[in-house]
Amino acid sequence: MLPVRSKNTTMARLSAARYGKDNVRVYKVHKDEKTGQQSVTEMTVCCLLEGEIETSYTQADNSVVVATDSIKNTIYIKAKEHPVNPPELYASILGQHFLDKYAHISAAHINVIVHRWTRMVIDGQPHPHSFLRDGQETRNVEATVTRDGISIKSGIVGLQVLKSTGSAFHGFVRDEFTTLKETWDRILSTDVDAGWTWKKFDNLAAVQEGVERFDAAWEAARQITLKTFAEDESASVQATMYKMCEKILDAVPEAEKTNYSLPNKHYFEVDLSWHKGLQNTGKDAEVFAPQSGPNGLIKCEVSRS
Repeated sequence: MLPVRSKNTTMARLSAARYGKDNVRVYKVHKDEKTGQQSVTEMTVCCLLEGEIETSYTQADNSVVVATDSIKNTIYIKAKEHPVNPPELYASILGQHFLDKYAHISAAHINVIVHRWTRMVIDGQPHPHSFLRDGQETRNVEATVTRDGISIKSGIVGLQVLKSTGSAFHGFVRDEFTTLKETWDRILSTDVDAGWTWKKFDNLAAVQEGVERFDAAWEAARQITLKTFAEDESASVQATMYKMCEKILDAVPEAEKTNYSLPNKHYFEVDLSWHKGLQNTGKDAEVFAPQSGPNGLIKCEVSRS
């Protein structure tokens, strides 16, 4: 006797769906035949598609699915056919392809992470084809391409910075839960995660026009971050990051808003007085213990008023 299947009385609908290929690693080399100099770009790309794909979930209908392997192949093909720099342009070109090629696709979400390769300097001269990775900092881009336009967010992730003085923290709430001492001089260290969101572009042509804006904005945001971090007599991470946001909005007129996420990486004094009265706290502190956690985490987003 066949088992009786219970009726599913749950009213369900697919409310959101997207799919694609993640962690596609791409390396491209540009060879200048006139100078003999080569330039390299290494990226990790994610491409997710939305559209009329409901039946692939609800009815096992694969006729609406662009295979994720095909998406991977397209990522490589478009990297060959078009510039990959700036990454904002490449992400927009890649996303636009899927809307032009497949009528049932309504949105392409492209994330590009650009990994650092810095040209080596040998005997005082830039080497034509040798590079080093001088940090884990990445240049990140998130682009959403729809039939109504292109939305782009650019960013810097993993920029490690530290200042040995020029930071304070006092005047905060003190109550029965507080053990933290006020300080007028402390180490400030963080891993910068900064982003700026561009005004929406009408189409790919609008992204391509004045494309130099993207590199200029990245360079300005990076320099603002470093200069403000170094020079600001920081009353708190919050106060310093707000100044950074204001300056980026001034430097990048086409940015609608900017954001920072900064972990406060702690360095604690080591009390060595137990060893022959060795003084290593307060004004005598020279040896510290870097902490892996817990850490503060401070975030903000600043928009144009």
